[in-house]
Amino acid sequence: MSANPVAQPVPATTESRRAKPDLPLYDGPGAISGGRWLVVVAACAVSFAQLVLLPIPGGAAIQQWTHAILFPLIPLLALAWAAPSGWTQIFRTVRLRQVLQMVGFGVLNLTVTFTVASALNGVVGGNANPSGDLLADASLGERLNFFAATIPQLLGEELITILPLLALLSVLVRRFHWNRTAALALAWGATAVMFGLLHLPTYGWNVLQCLLYIGLARVFLTLAYVVTRNLWVSTGAHIVNDWAMFSVAMSLPAAL
Repeated sequence: MSANPVAQPVPATTESRRAKPDLPLYDGPGAISGGRWLVVVAACAVSFAQLVLLPIPGGAAIQQWTHAILFPLIPLLALAWAAPSGWTQIFRTVRLRQVLQMVGFGVLNLTVTFTVASALNGVVGGNANPSGDLLADASLGERLNFFAATIPQLLGEELITILPLLALLSVLVRRFHWNRTAALALAWGATAVMFGLLHLPTYGWNVLQCLLYIGLARVFLTLAYVVTRNLWVSTGAHIVNDWAMFSVAMSLPAAL
């Protein structure tokens, strides 16, 4: 009589190996509590407010860099306090694939928003970003400084959108017991609207432009994070998007 064979571990399937982790910090053992989420969201509000309310002594470059650095730093510090051992989960490794994803989502965003803006421009109208005019008259050094400073600036824009999204998702799922899909859809839409409205001063208080164009762009930038679970990817896509638009606005007067 043969001995019973030793049980062998079942190899992981392709699906299980490739399964992405869930969005972080909103549910499960590592979730941030409701009170701590309030602090994180408040820090996002403070970081945005300092862009227009905090006086910085010194020249324009010093002011720009100080605001740009504080913008992501404030919410990151709050997040590190709220989740000391898990705050880095919003970031993942960046390799060639992630760089290609940055470019892909950035081009997708540009294509969709340009198509919609072209179709609705006669109804909605549109105001140009004033940075385009400033760049058109700037020196090479000033242009390089501007583009470099947008890197921490756009990381900040990603943080003040994705962190409130995760906070709202946490409240809806853990406190009100919503279905995850419905909760994510609401959080996604609400933060896109918020992001659009935050741009009202930049675009001459044109509500439709900010909601339809900027809000739509935010939907696709958030898609980059939801798909990859990597804030570096959505930030990179945001940089691709904005640098392309600023480059066109900067060069168009010269071309004309």
